[in-house]
Amino acid sequence: MIAPPKPDLVTVNVDGKDIAVPKGTNMIEAARLASVEVPHYCYHPKLTVVGNCRMCLVEMGMPAVDPATKAPIMDAATGKQKINWMPRPTIACATNASPGLHIRTNTPAVKDCREGVTEMLLINHPLDCPICDQAGECKLQEHSTAYGRGYSRFVEQKNVKPKRTQLGPRVTLDDERCILCSRCVRFSKEVAKDDVLGFIDRGSYSTLTCYPGKKLENNYSLNTVDICPVGALTSTDFRFKMRVWFLKQTPSIDTESSVGANTEVWSREGVIYRITPRQNDEVNDTWMADSGRVLFKQVKDSSRLLAPTINRADVTAELALNSAAELIGAVNGILKTGAVVIVGSGRSSVEEQFLTKKIADALKASVQLVSRVGQGDKILVSADRNPNVRGALVTGLITALPDQQLTSLGADIDAGKVAVIVSLGEDLTEAGLTAAQLAKVSVIYLGTHRNATSDAAKVVIPTLTVFEKSGTFVNQQFRLQKFAKSVPGPAGVSDDLVTLGNLLKAVGGAAVSSELGALWSALAAEVKSFATISYSNLPATGLLLDSTPWAALPFVEGETLHFKPAAAVAAPTA
Repeated sequence: MIAPPKPDLVTVNVDGKDIAVPKGTNMIEAARLASVEVPHYCYHPKLTVVGNCRMCLVEMGMPAVDPATKAPIMDAATGKQKINWMPRPTIACATNASPGLHIRTNTPAVKDCREGVTEMLLINHPLDCPICDQAGECKLQEHSTAYGRGYSRFVEQKNVKPKRTQLGPRVTLDDERCILCSRCVRFSKEVAKDDVLGFIDRGSYSTLTCYPGKKLENNYSLNTVDICPVGALTSTDFRFKMRVWFLKQTPSIDTESSVGANTEVWSREGVIYRITPRQNDEVNDTWMADSGRVLFKQVKDSSRLLAPTINRADVTAELALNSAAELIGAVNGILKTGAVVIVGSGRSSVEEQFLTKKIADALKASVQLVSRVGQGDKILVSADRNPNVRGALVTGLITALPDQQLTSLGADIDAGKVAVIVSLGEDLTEAGLTAAQLAKVSVIYLGTHRNATSDAAKVVIPTLTVFEKSGTFVNQQFRLQKFAKSVPGPAGVSDDLVTLGNLLKAVGGAAVSSELGALWSALAAEVKSFATISYSNLPATGLLLDSTPWAALPFVEGETLHFKPAAAVAAPTA
C-alpha cells in the first residue's frame, strides 16, 4: 500500500509561539493546535466561512520585507525579522495559514473587540438561561463569561420575538436567542442539500425563517440543533426534558443502515433521552440522520418482549433454552431427524454472528439472512438497511449476499424438508413466509419485540436492543466499529452473547466465553480478517478491514456517501 503524501507544512506564530501546520489551515484551527482558544460562533470547520459574528477578531501580522529588494527587514532591538502588524484586528476564521503569519489573541485591542461583540449579542438576548435547553452546551454562555465585560450598559427595552416557532416537525425555534450566525442556513444548503432557511428583515429585527411554502423537514434537520451555538434551535422531542449535565454519554452506532454513523447516546438512570452524532470524519463527518435519533424509543416500546415463553406461557430462561434444544433435536448431544434452518440477522453484532455460525455448525444447519433494501439518500442513509451484512460475510456466517424474501425456505417448508426454524430477531412473515407455512414447522424466536413470528413461535427467548449491550458492526466500507452498552436491559433478560452461548452448549457445541475480551480471542484465532485485532485495541473511529475477498459482490448501496472512505490500513497488533 502506498502511504498518502504528507501535507505541506508551514510555520505560523500564535501569541509568540511558532507552530508547524498544514498549509491552508484555518487560523482558528491553527491556534487550537497551539492550545489557544479563539472564540467564535459562526465558524464551523465543516461549513463554508462567512465571518458573520466577528467574535474571532485577532491582531494579525506578516514578516516585513523591503518592497524593492524583498530582503527581510530586521528589528535592531531584537535581531529578529520585524513584523508588520495590520492597523485593525482581523477575523481569524477567514484567514488561512501561510508562511510567517503571526496572530495575537490576547492583546488589549483583541479583548476590547470581544467585549464589544459580546455586548452587542446580548443587547436583545433574553435572560432565560435557567430554562434554556442549551444550558451546559451554550457557547454564548461560555464566551460571555470568559470574554464579556460582565455588565451591560444597555438600558432600553429589548426586542421581543417569537419564542416557539415550528420550523419543521422536529425543530423548534426560539427567535429571541438567535444570534444570526447562519450555521443552520449553511448546513441546510451545503450538507443536507435542502436550501430552505434564511433571514428576513434587518438589524435587530432580523429573523430566521423558512422560505415561503417550505419547512425544515429533511431527514437531517436536527443537525441544525447540534451546531446551533446558542439555544435558538431546539429539538422538539428533547425540549425541556433533561439538563445535559445530568446525562451520561455512551459511544454507539446508528443501526438504521450499513453506513454505520457514529453516535452518542445520552442517558440518565437507565433512561435514554437523546442521540446525537459522534465525529468520525471517515464515516459520517459530524452528522447523522434524524431517523436514527429516534431508534432509542424501541427500548421502552409496549411491544417489547420481557419474559421467555413456551407456547405463549411464561417460563424460566433455563426451561426455554432446554425446550429450544429439544425442538431442534439436540438432547445429550444426539441429533434427531428433521431439518433445522437458522435465519440469522444483519442486525446482529459480529460477536453474535460468530456464535450463530458455531450453533449452525454444531447442528449441521443451513443459515439464511434477510436483506433489507430501501432508497439510499446519498448522504448517510444507504440502500442497505442492515448494519452488519458484511460482518456476516467476514465471520463466514454467509458466503453470498442475502435475498429480501425467504422464497426458497418457503418452498422447502411446503415440501416438508424443514422441521425447525430458529429466527434471530427476524419477523419471518415480513420476509415472505405465510402464517400457514409457519404453522407447519416449530419456530424458535430470539428477539426484542413482539411480532407475527413471535406470536407463532413455540419458544420465545427475549434479547437486548443495541443500546443494552456491547459489540461491533462492519459497515459498508468494511470498517469494523464498536458500540458500548448505554443502559441496562430489562430485568431477567440475559445478554445476547450469554443466550447464544447457552444455546450453543445446549445443542452440544464447544463452550465459548460470552465475555467480549475472551470471545475476541476466539474470533482472532478463527477468522482471518480479525487475526491481529482485539476488542480492547479497536480505535474509537473503527478499523478498515481488507474487503478484497468480497469486492465482486453486487452490494446494493454503491451510490452512497459524500464522505469518501480512506484507504485500508494495517490492523494494530493485539
